[in-house]
Amino acid sequence: MLRNPSSAGGSHIVAGSLAEAESIAVLDHLTGRKWRQDTIKGGAVASIHGLAIGDALGYPTEFLDLAALTRRYGSWRQLELPVQDGVARVSDDTQMTLAVIEALAEASLDGVSAVTAATVEPALRKHFVAWLRSPDNNRAPGRTCLDACAALERGVPWQEATVLPSKGCGANMRVAPVALLPGLTAEQRAGTAQLQAALTHGHPTALAASDLTAHAVWLLAHNCHPSELLPRLRHYGRTARRTYHGDWLGDLAQRAGAADPAAFIAHGWDETLAALESVAAALAQPDPERDPCEVAGGGWIAEEALAAALYCFLLFPEEPVAVVQRAAFSSGDSDSIAALAGAFAGASVGGPAWPADWVRALEYGDRVRPLVAPWDTGHTHARWGGPGRGTAPGRRA
Repeated sequence: MLRNPSSAGGSHIVAGSLAEAESIAVLDHLTGRKWRQDTIKGGAVASIHGLAIGDALGYPTEFLDLAALTRRYGSWRQLELPVQDGVARVSDDTQMTLAVIEALAEASLDGVSAVTAATVEPALRKHFVAWLRSPDNNRAPGRTCLDACAALERGVPWQEATVLPSKGCGANMRVAPVALLPGLTAEQRAGTAQLQAALTHGHPTALAASDLTAHAVWLLAHNCHPSELLPRLRHYGRTARRTYHGDWLGDLAQRAGAADPAAFIAHGWDETLAALESVAAALAQPDPERDPCEVAGGGWIAEEALAAALYCFLLFPEEPVAVVQRAAFSSGDSDSIAALAGAFAGASVGGPAWPADWVRALEYGDRVRPLVAPWDTGHTHARWGGPGRGTAPGRRA
């Protein structure tokens, strides 16, 4: 594991868990089975690599306006991965994504049929709290995530811990792994995507945007052509608009003061679908030099981060590096926008998406690959009876 060189030590990984594996060999011992080492070239690993690369590119550019970006970097195409002492440092976006990966690995130990609210919620709680207390948690984390995770640590029900009015992009910046775990049903995928958001962000738009972000990653990993992406996302959102996943969300809508759970979630879908339309309108006259935040807003809230990231991806669907460069060179929440854009590009293009030297430099890369690599062959971490199996994401020719 490559850790923050400035940290006093430690990490947000829970001691004794699967993410403590330093190598494939150690993971074999922990899980009791053999993992293929050639699985790192598929779409799941490429998507998480893309998320981390986008995050690392956007972390230093966040909070800079376009004038400052231009003075410092010149053109957006001149952005290079910032590497110091051999490490490309990431922000809380990637750190919390790793927490979700670890939680999913635990929840699916007995196969994907075991992935329910009852198994996912305590796993997420544990790893979100571990992130909260990590000495590496010094990367400008969002206040909503900090406050909600502190409440989760106190052991209160998550519906009390969450920040009900918040729809910040912390909700969906970390959701990509939910789309990449193979074999989940559509209900499991939607429920897990919304639940992982709801533990910290209780606004219905945070839930809908997280669900739609995960669905975008899932579609791209399963051969959706980029030209079909917006129409399919629009259809998904309209179909899901009044579906409140009560088995996963419990009484969240009631706690938020909504008399009708269906109306509660419909509000979130309406805002998220409206953000999609801003992307479609901008792509009618695409301008690679336009600040993505002029198209979608600053990206500080969940639906705007999704929209800005989709815009960058759809500008350059066959140029993954250009996707994350354009996303990181933006005047808003650059690391979250670029992280999501990188996740989309990696899921779509697959293994060849990213420069090898960039991948080697990624902080936490040696931790994430053993956990995510099996997903590219349709395997999950199953404790007994062999691996859980699902449909591995395919690659476009």
